[in-house]
Amino acid sequence: MAKLIMMRHGQSQWNLLNLFTGWVDVSLSELGIKEALQGGDLIKDVPIDVIFMSSLIRAQTTTMLAMSKHSSGKVPNVIHPGEGKVQEWSTIFNPKAQSQTIPTYVAWELNERMYGELQGLNKQETIEKYGAAQVKLWRRSFDTAPPGGESLAMTAERTLPYFKERILPILQEGKNVFISAHGNSMRAIVMFIENLSKDEVIHLEIATGQPLMYDFQDGKFAAL
Repeated sequence: MAKLIMMRHGQSQWNLLNLFTGWVDVSLSELGIKEALQGGDLIKDVPIDVIFMSSLIRAQTTTMLAMSKHSSGKVPNVIHPGEGKVQEWSTIFNPKAQSQTIPTYVAWELNERMYGELQGLNKQETIEKYGAAQVKLWRRSFDTAPPGGESLAMTAERTLPYFKERILPILQEGKNVFISAHGNSMRAIVMFIENLSKDEVIHLEIATGQPLMYDFQDGKFAAL
């Protein structure tokens, strides 16, 4: 039996300011740092074999903060496949040191939904300009995209193939996987593994810094 652990990044500075963030690469807030550490406490005794995180700094910071609490003492080691000198020069030559690392992969496919022309806008001001119903449609519908941005369906079109091709085979080997990502990329994954409908997924809320855990066995996921 393998375990899948997923965590949405802690509160970002733009979450704090109530701004649409999407692919804008902003840092965690002070509360977000605390949330990442608290989330790490909740998974500190769960063995982790491989880590995946998005290319955005708020997810990467959450990964490192959460893993700083892990009881194994193992260190996330970011792997850079196909990146020339970055890959070559990061080789570890000490087997003991190697055994104390966890291979960690960066994947833009796990990035947050891209919010297009809403990125950087204040959410309340956007509601006042366009109306609550329109903003809710942009934010919560499955297949309606904000201007110039991605719908949840479009986010799933990049996130799920990566999950199925890169992450699922590792779980099938019986290894535990930790994913640090975002509300909408995680909603796409949860929709798949829990077999949620389009109507069900729009009501799915994923809290910052709160781990979601699943057992995986015989091709099936069971929420813990």
